[in-house]
Amino acid sequence: MRHRVAEDHMSLNGQRILLVGGSSGMGLATARTAALEGARVTIASSRQDRVDAALRELPDGCAGIAVDVRDETQVANALERVGAIDHLVFTAGDSFTPRRLAELDLAAAQGMLAVRFWGAVTVIKHAITRLRPTGSITLMTGTVGQRPVSGAALAAAGAGAAEALVKGLAVELAPVRVNAVRAGAIRTPMWDRVPEPQRDAILARLAQNTLVGSVGEPEHIAMAHLYLMRNDYVTGTVLDVNGGSLLTAA
Repeated sequence: MRHRVAEDHMSLNGQRILLVGGSSGMGLATARTAALEGARVTIASSRQDRVDAALRELPDGCAGIAVDVRDETQVANALERVGAIDHLVFTAGDSFTPRRLAELDLAAAQGMLAVRFWGAVTVIKHAITRLRPTGSITLMTGTVGQRPVSGAALAAAGAGAAEALVKGLAVELAPVRVNAVRAGAIRTPMWDRVPEPQRDAILARLAQNTLVGSVGEPEHIAMAHLYLMRNDYVTGTVLDVNGGSLLTAA
């Protein structure tokens, strides 16, 4: 009997999932994978046109909402409309241009983590009362926190802050589970901003820095998100999905 109950609980069929940052890349891949398994998926993004475009790529029955996670009032109103949820996945992030500390405009730099870190804090604050006790929260972080590169000190600090937040909230919000996926190099639409020859060269170099010889795809992250939603014995954990890049020479 216990085994059958566990299997039923691990199913996402009929469960309500809110994906913030779900209009592209890793978030969109997670939304699609969860919806195909029968989950009731709502995606959120900062612009309505991006939400509408993403919904055209998702299975019927998915919903979408536009919300600026930097605006607490917008977040509170959005969560009110979404209602009760089983799982929250936060993949939204700020654009980032490497800058050495001496070159930073500090006023501008203070906004660099407004989405990825403070946006996540804001969404979680207003999602807490809507999350079922058997539910979960999953954040995104990156290997830059474990292996910083020059000019990415603030990005590394943001990754470290998110991972510490996961552990603290896992204790504070129990029995709701809180985890993170620590991603390596993933081929997402963000790379489309880089001119093709330069992009190919960068991705090839990143692939050589993994043990598996390739960069990741958004679906690799989607599989990690679904694992963390399903497995009700995992909390306070940072799950590495990086092709072994942290085990190679820098």
